[in-house]
Order: sequence, then structure tokens, then C-alpha cells
Amino acid sequence: MSFEVTANRRRPQTFKDLKGQEFVVSTLTNALKAGRVAHAYLFSGPRGVGKTSAARILAKALNCEQGVTPEPCGTCTSCKEISQGTAIDVIEIDGASNTSVNDVRVIREEVLFAPGKARYKVYIIDEVHMLSNSAFNALLKTIEEPPPYVVFIFATTELQRVPATIRSRCQQYHFRLISPEVIASLLREAASEMQVEVEEEALSWIAKEADGSLRDAYTLFDQVVSFSEGRLSYALIQEKLGLVGFERLQAVVEACAREEVKGALDLVHEILMSGVSVEQCVVDLAEYFRALTLVEAGIERESILGVAPSRFSKSVRTAFSPAQLERAMELILETYRNIRYSLNQRYDLELLVSRLAHLRRWVSSEDLVSRLERLRAGLVGGAVQASPPPEGAPDSREEGAGPRSPGEIREAVLARARAHSPTLQAALSQGQWRIQGRRVEILFSSKAPLALCEEQVDVIKRLFEEVAGRGVECVLGRMRGQEDRSPGEDVQIEEPVEQVRRIFKGEIVK
Repeated sequence: MSFEVTANRRRPQTFKDLKGQEFVVSTLTNALKAGRVAHAYLFSGPRGVGKTSAARILAKALNCEQGVTPEPCGTCTSCKEISQGTAIDVIEIDGASNTSVNDVRVIREEVLFAPGKARYKVYIIDEVHMLSNSAFNALLKTIEEPPPYVVFIFATTELQRVPATIRSRCQQYHFRLISPEVIASLLREAASEMQVEVEEEALSWIAKEADGSLRDAYTLFDQVVSFSEGRLSYALIQEKLGLVGFERLQAVVEACAREEVKGALDLVHEILMSGVSVEQCVVDLAEYFRALTLVEAGIERESILGVAPSRFSKSVRTAFSPAQLERAMELILETYRNIRYSLNQRYDLELLVSRLAHLRRWVSSEDLVSRLERLRAGLVGGAVQASPPPEGAPDSREEGAGPRSPGEIREAVLARARAHSPTLQAALSQGQWRIQGRRVEILFSSKAPLALCEEQVDVIKRLFEEVAGRGVECVLGRMRGQEDRSPGEDVQIEEPVEQVRRIFKGEIVK
């Protein structure tokens, strides 16, 4: 006897077998109990979640020899023929290969004839969104007013491509992704039927890889069971399918946490030499950091993480801040996009690992601004709280602050003004500055910048105090007879010899 794949062998035959779609099951069951049979149904949702199976079960419920029932017997001739796909009155049509208006005309002609054996003539059109616009238009009148013995059941994975005129004529049911827990439970039952011993970690991995599709889970299950020889473990899956594996990934991340670039690159080299592709290595790194980010956010459910949270080492969990974990994900996703067009994919992976090894030194722009603000607040607070110098002692803020020249002060003030207000910075840059001790004189050749600076003279004083570390007297005015001079030309800068003499309180000996 030929082998039957698990997805076909375990296809749901009753509404009770349809797992993970409780809303759809309860609604259809109640409608059948009340005898409220619609003339058209539209089942939408991701692939492999039970849309076509639900359509066949509904066809059996309508045509069971025991009458319209939410629990078809499955033993009568009608139920058996529908299950085997041989019922002449249940017509399954592939919308992807029957897209033209001529195919729909055939349906319009056939619905005029009563069913041959069954109670209802049921048309199941899969991937209905693939029909052409002309074909949809040809269906409109038939769907709206079909003969009383005809029921249409449409299934689609792309509901948005079905015209609104079709959707409005159908009862719509949306099928959801199936949870990893339900998929793992069904896989456990399938393994028991096949007398295969399966580790829980292997089941969790298959359920996670299926991404909510039970059919994909069964297909992957058949593939890995084929090399299991009666016992399926995650280590065996990892070896046969070329996966990196959690332990090896964690070793790489631990080396990065210790900022050991050489050690991390050596481990990556060993992984690649074992047959793992660069792309798979990047994907597994993304999954590892995703799970680590979720763990740090407080999520502990293994079905969401794809791995038990206890498997993350303490050194890894305490190594990175949330912002650094987000940065790691950005780097990994950027690398994944780049490797498809890379000169050498391995170069991109090695660059990624090198960046991850320096991740602990990375500081987000928000953190950097916060640190600078705290530093600034501390400096300002220290200046305010500083005790006054003893009587007769020279003022260090005025005398010995260092050889910062007026030109440097001007540039620093303009930079701070730009951060405060680009308009103020533009106005100040048009003036000619003269800085002598605590007196700052800024002269302008036109009225507009002078007026603007006079309105914000307090801000200008504060900027000077932040840069020079002392209070200043700020004088603003108009130039007389110097309109042709360029801005900043008159900044008075001390000669180096005079600067040294002032700092060391010396005298010039000739």
C-alpha cells in the first residue's frame, strides 16, 4: 500500500476535528442546527488552516443521508463519496487554473440542472481570488439568486483581491492561524499513530517553523520523520537540516558579550565549516536575539519564544541593554537584506559578528543626549554651589580658566546658539565681536539682526556663561563707518606672548 502523507491522512472529517477554528465551527454548527443554510459562503485566511477541509465538512453536513446536520455520520454513501472526492454533486474547482469567463459560463449552465443523487449541489471554488474580473462579473447574478438546491463555497488566502460585490453576497468566515500549542499537540498524536518517539523540543521547533499552518507542520513532520529511524530529536533535526543550534549560537553571543572578536569569529568559522549556510546563520541569529529581547521584556511563554527562557545564560541576559538588543536586531536584519546582493556573503556575516562583539560599547542617541544633559546639569550645579574664593584671592574663573581664545569662545557660542535657535545663530554670525575679559561687544551693520539679538539678550548672556564659565556684560549696538567689514573680522585675539604673560603673571624682559 502506498504511503499517505500525514496532512491527507489526518484531514478533519467532522467539525469536531477542525482544531483552532472555534468561532467558525460554532457559527456553522448553530446555523445548521437552526436550518439556516446560506446560498454562498466565503472562507478566508492563511494557507493550511482548514478552509478547504471546512468546505468539505459543510458539504457532507448538507448532504448526509441522515438529513442536514452539524454532525455528518461519515458512514453513509454520500459522506464517503464526498470524503473520497467522488461525489458527482460536490464539484471542487481550482480557481487558479479556471480563471476565464468561459469556465464560469459552464458553471452557470450546470446550476440549471438539479443534483443527481445528493440533496444539494455544492460548488467549492478554491483560490477564488484568481478569477478574472470578467469571470467574477459573470458569477454575480448566479451567486445572488442561485437555484434553491445550489450552494457556493469560496476559499481564498487573499480576501482583499475578491471584489466587494462578491463579498457582499456571501457569508464570510475568517480562519485564524493555529497556535503552536495546538499544532504541537496534533503532531504528538500523529507521532503516536506512526509509533515514532519525538522529543518535546523537536515538536516545539516544528510548530514554530510552521508559523500557524497545520498543513506546513505536517509536511515538515513527514520530512524529519523520514530520517528519524523511530526516534526524532532536535539534535538530529539540527544535524540533518543544517541548523546552527541554540548552544552554538549562545556560545557566539557569549563571546560577543565578552567583546572577544577573535573567539566569536572562530566559532562562526566552525559553524560554517559544519555545513550551515551564511543565510541560515543570520536567520538563526535573528531568532536568538528576538527571543532574548522578548525575555528581557518579561515574556516567558515558550510557545512565543520558541525556546525555554531558562536556556539563556545569565551572562547573556545581563550583558546588553534593551536599546542594545534593538540595535543588534537592526544590524542582523540589515545584514540579511544585504547578503542577497553581496560580493561574498561570508564577509557580511563576519562584519556582523564583529559589530555584535562591540555592541556593549554602543550608546543610543537618546542615552547620549541624556548623559550630556546630566553632565551639563552637574557642571552648572557645581558652579552655583561653589564656595566663594577667600578675600583677596584671585578669581580663578576670570584669571586662570585657561588659554581659551576669544575666537574659540565665539565659535562655541555660535554652535550653542544654533542648537537653541538657527535664527539667533544666523543673526549673531553677522555681527563683529570684541571680547575683552567679562565684556562682550557685538556690533551689527543692519537693524534686523540687532533687533533680534536685543530681544534675546538674556539668552545670549546665558550662552556666554555656559561657554566661558563666568558672567559677562553683553553690549549690542550698530557699527559706525564699518559697514563694509565682514562678520567676525573684528574679533580681538590676544597675541600668544601676551597670552602667556597673562596666564603666568610675568613681565616681558627686553
